[in-house]
Amino acid sequence: MKKRIHNRKELENFRKKLRKNLTPAEAFLWRHLKAKKLKGRRFNRQHSIKNYIVDFYCASEKLVIELDGAVHNTAKARAYDAKRTKVINELGYTVIRFENKMVFENLETVLSEITEHFKHTP
Repeated sequence: MKKRIHNRKELENFRKKLRKNLTPAEAFLWRHLKAKKLKGRRFNRQHSIKNYIVDFYCASEKLVIELDGAVHNTAKARAYDAKRTKVINELGYTVIRFENKMVFENLETVLSEITEHFKHTP
């Protein structure tokens, strides 16, 4: 039997907790992604792929969006993020990252960059 890689049951409670406690940047971007607001694409928030919980995921585009705050600015965090991105990329997904402040200061640029990664017509 093929092992499930999306939304594994053992991560369900943690995903729910993260969804209830979005960072301000995640909540702000989510308002622009939810309900197919961005070019008709459906996004999920706090979606798990393997043992990693990603901030936003668009299945139709195989696209992962990660928002990075100050906690990501350490050498240890950067190494972890690089490993995580590599694993997710090897599964065939594209990972794009934005700093939290960019979401607030340059939302149109962020949304434009996300749509540049769309490969399919809705």
